[in-house]
Amino acid sequence: MDSLVIHFLGTGGGRHTMSTQRRRTAGIRLVNGRNNIHIDPGPGALVHSIYAGLTPLKLDGIVVTHCHPDHYTDAECLIEAMTQGTTRKKGVLAAAKSVIDGNEETDRSISRYHQKLVSTVTRLIPKSITKIGSVSFQAVEALHGDPDSIGLIIDDGEHGKIGYTSDTELIPSLIEAYSGLRLLIACTMWPKGERLEGHLNTDDALQLIKEVKPKCVVTTHYGFRLLNADPLKEAKWLGEESGIPVFSATDGMRVTLNDEILIQGSKKSDEPIM
Repeated sequence: MDSLVIHFLGTGGGRHTMSTQRRRTAGIRLVNGRNNIHIDPGPGALVHSIYAGLTPLKLDGIVVTHCHPDHYTDAECLIEAMTQGTTRKKGVLAAAKSVIDGNEETDRSISRYHQKLVSTVTRLIPKSITKIGSVSFQAVEALHGDPDSIGLIIDDGEHGKIGYTSDTELIPSLIEAYSGLRLLIACTMWPKGERLEGHLNTDDALQLIKEVKPKCVVTTHYGFRLLNADPLKEAKWLGEESGIPVFSATDGMRVTLNDEILIQGSKKSDEPIM
């Protein structure tokens, strides 16, 4: 059985983190022995993919959860790479309806031209399921500034289910949707005690973790205030309060799923955590 590796190419979120690149906004690359998929390719996704040795030429699909720049900006660049410089009609674009069509809040963020380059375009609406190779993506309801925003349940059939909240407030439907996960990736924008409409803070993340009881949690997508509060301290508090292993993602971190879950920092000298 091949490993499933999740590369945290960027762990920043929100306007100020994106504008300063205090943390990268390059999104997440998911790789197993058969498939290579990029999730939420914000600014820097193309460059940091290449720096990490994850050539975008090998992509099978691109997934975008909503129509905000820190989640979609490099999508068209990755489409051109995935289609071998537009010479091959190839790959899947799976995205929230706003990203494909636009809505009352925003215009589409991926042009008709780029949509025509890929083999398949799929609109992700809550409870819909699409497959990219061996990996299925089920869209989960979210509450965010883009009314078409979605989260994801990711399942390759071998390594257990992975939840990715993307940007959302804590709403009741998340409890059912994210139950039974092996790994929860929680986009936690603000620290405990501070609220931001349309996003999870650390208090919300704790409530979600306690309710859904995943085997392991990784927090990511940090705004300025959470960075100032220190993501490591916030993650430690979440672990102590929930009794579940919680890790704070760093730029370049890798999570490998096999029989165990292995957390590896971006530096070769970083000791892996099982």
